Amino acid sequence: MNNIGTIIAMGVLVMMSAYFSATETAFNSLNITKLKIAAEREDKGAKLILRLLEDYNRLLTTILVGNNIVNIALSSIATVFFIKLVGGDIGATVSTAVITVVVLIFGEITPKSIAKESPEAFARFSAPIINFLAVILTPINFIFSLWKKLVSLVVKSSGEQAVTEEELLSMVDEVESSGGIGEQEGELIRNAMELNENDAADIATPRVDIEAVEKNWTKEEVAEVFVETGYSRLPVYVDSIDNIIGIIHRTDFYNNYDMDNIADTMLTKPIFVPKTIKLGALLKLLQKSKCHMAVVTDEYGGTFGIVTMEDILEELVGEIWDEHDEIEEDMSESKGVYTVSGSMDPEELFEELEMDIEEVPYATLSGWIMDELNKVPEVGDTFENSGYRFTVETVDGMRVDTAVVEKLEAAAESEE
Repeated sequence: MNNIGTIIAMGVLVMMSAYFSATETAFNSLNITKLKIAAEREDKGAKLILRLLEDYNRLLTTILVGNNIVNIALSSIATVFFIKLVGGDIGATVSTAVITVVVLIFGEITPKSIAKESPEAFARFSAPIINFLAVILTPINFIFSLWKKLVSLVVKSSGEQAVTEEELLSMVDEVESSGGIGEQEGELIRNAMELNENDAADIATPRVDIEAVEKNWTKEEVAEVFVETGYSRLPVYVDSIDNIIGIIHRTDFYNNYDMDNIADTMLTKPIFVPKTIKLGALLKLLQKSKCHMAVVTDEYGGTFGIVTMEDILEELVGEIWDEHDEIEEDMSESKGVYTVSGSMDPEELFEELEMDIEEVPYATLSGWIMDELNKVPEVGDTFENSGYRFTVETVDGMRVDTAVVEKLEAAAESEE
């Protein structure tokens, strides 16, 4: 009967060891964001878990102290039990072997695996118990907190390290793959993080493509530009596009259509920014000034291009088309032959075609082609690079409008 009581006691201690091991794993595997949302909805269980996590050192000390007390007690009882059962010569050895296997399987591996699979459910079950034990073990926790402070004085910490961008992107990928967020939400987060990597120059409408009006134009001429472009806002300049004096809104223009030409009262003061400004900072600036368009200047103070609020938002959510936009594709493919726009980002093309080309110091494919040709492009100009043949299909002034890209192997087969 005494032996049965001892076995029951050892079984209870193994269960307690399993509890402490599972509790540690569960609290380390929790989704904090999900718990905070639940706590905001007055979930008492979530509130208790978060309160325990706020003093993590106290929580961890309680778990470790409890686990060690249980395991030491289990080892001591088991040793006495096996010495009585098989004798003093091998009893201690048998006890060590049996308890090691039992604790490893039933006190560590199994409970931790279960807690890892359902951390929140187990944490909700465990929180009231561990909270009670933390109160009981307050004196011991206090002693260990003093010891921790002493150790901290001896071993200087380098300070809390912030999460790097790579780590954050990895976390987003993890959450997305686990189904916590959808593909679109993940892409939106990644694009938002990249806002502070890209400059205004990367997305600006180049100077030569800016649709603008001169201040001394007649109202008929200005109205014609509004109709042809479909834009709601146009930059207004004096003498040269390098001297933009304001932005005119279509509504303000037509509300004052009785005037002969553009008046100063119709104009909104423009925002001038350097081309190196990051998109995140530019977005905040546009929001603060309640403006939808910024003039990007070059190092000489001239007009480099313009960036609109819509341009920045497109970096976040992709292309935004309205009823006035003519939908144009940067790249189309037919039977292995690609027709690409000269305004396309060359790095996007190289990535799509898996071309091994290092970073390109050009924002457009047209600029890269001109550099490869080393001259002003003409229709029919061709060159080869990284296993592909590039042919200028159409030009717009001195720029490449469209080009044809064909893999050399496919081109040779078609010629044969």
